Amino acid sequence: MTKALIVLATIAFYFLLLFLISWITGRKTDNAGFFTGNRKSPWYMVAIAMIGASISGVTFISVPGAVHAGGYSYMQMVLGFFVGSLIVALVLIPMFYKMNLVSIYGYLENRFGLKSYKTGAWFFFVSKMLGASVRFFVVCVVLQTLVFDPLHIHFIINVILTVALIWLYSKQGGVKSLIWTDSLKTFCLVLSVICCIVYIAKSLNLGIFDLPEAISAHETSKIFFFDDPNDGKYFWKQFIAGVFMVIATTGLDQDLMQRTMSCKNHRESQKNMIVSSFVQIFVIGLFLVLGTLLYMYSGDNLPMKDGKVVGDAVFGNVAWSDGFPVFIGIVFIIGLIAAAYSAAGSALTALTTSFTVDILQADKKKDDAGLTKTRKLVLLAMSAMMVAVIIVFYYLNNDSAINAVYSLAAYTYGPILGMFIFGLACKKQVRDKWVPAVCIISPIICLILQKNSEQWFNGYQISFELLIINAVVTALGMALLIKKQ
Repeated sequence: MTKALIVLATIAFYFLLLFLISWITGRKTDNAGFFTGNRKSPWYMVAIAMIGASISGVTFISVPGAVHAGGYSYMQMVLGFFVGSLIVALVLIPMFYKMNLVSIYGYLENRFGLKSYKTGAWFFFVSKMLGASVRFFVVCVVLQTLVFDPLHIHFIINVILTVALIWLYSKQGGVKSLIWTDSLKTFCLVLSVICCIVYIAKSLNLGIFDLPEAISAHETSKIFFFDDPNDGKYFWKQFIAGVFMVIATTGLDQDLMQRTMSCKNHRESQKNMIVSSFVQIFVIGLFLVLGTLLYMYSGDNLPMKDGKVVGDAVFGNVAWSDGFPVFIGIVFIIGLIAAAYSAAGSALTALTTSFTVDILQADKKKDDAGLTKTRKLVLLAMSAMMVAVIIVFYYLNNDSAINAVYSLAAYTYGPILGMFIFGLACKKQVRDKWVPAVCIISPIICLILQKNSEQWFNGYQISFELLIINAVVTALGMALLIKKQ
């Protein structure tokens, strides 16, 4: 009970900080401030925010936990992220600024037509709603165990209260407030990881100068995998997938580009993108180092399920173990809630923007007062929908269902990436009314390929490269729709 009350007090304190920041930054926010931050955000603040924005609650828990099975192979993908960020900075950002877009999917309407525009917006909507919900669900499960179960509060009440609080601070200032709350998130994440690294290293009698040798000698610290092309950890698979993953899930994601395009011009935005992606390499490196230390500290006392190590439970178990001071547990909770709640808030803001601007097109149909009313109603609806989706996950209680959502990005962002690739690479017009059919058929083809790849291609497993295949299939499908001159 004491532990639960400590965690609850920590959450309450963090939310008070969020509300304070939201009130200060968003008390005079208009529609332009909500959607674009009035294009006045300092690039360095956006860069700090972007570092934190790329890390979810799942990342906070799973990246350290995954080193047991995959070593530091995730770093191969992170290096790809950096290259992908350069492409976003040099190609996409100048184009979006030139077109003065509120929603980046407006490019698709300008290039192909209304059907393509709506298709891109709907694919983003489905992906972001499911992805954000499942990430938040995973964190809610952790908090339910630590806080709400000891207090005899049902999981559904936990979700409703938490999303309600997120809705309250999100409606205050939109993207203008998000830049500052995400900066707080970044600070809390980095601080929590560093504190945990220092304390665990101290518990293992490792000084700062001893750490590099101890980490490199541990079996979990292997970074590069060049041996087996069929292996999901193979370097070129992960690196190339990382490049395209960032292009799709950052450069073509309304959530993250909304922050990026809040800078006053494209050059400021480019600086933010390049600096944040470079720093991200070192931040992810800290998470991986923490993972090795967690396994070194745990030894044989690892959380198990069905004879397998439960990597996601390792960080929480160690942070709240009897051998650690309460301070480390509090630091863990701060990092976790910073990652989870800020990510949920930004997802709600992006979903609200996309649904209001792209799907309802309220910015074209209503005056400023009408747009404000619609925006607020949509935000409330998005919050209610997120609660509903999380509750569905709860009652499904099925790991395979949740894992399926994690892989959803490859299926939903693939068509968006394919449309943009075709639009940039080919100047021809297409039969717009058939684009939705192509974008639906392409993921189906990819699903069939993924299910049968080992049988059809001599044991080859399609993993992270699925996104690229999906994009290529979509682009080829659009090529078949080219209008004859």
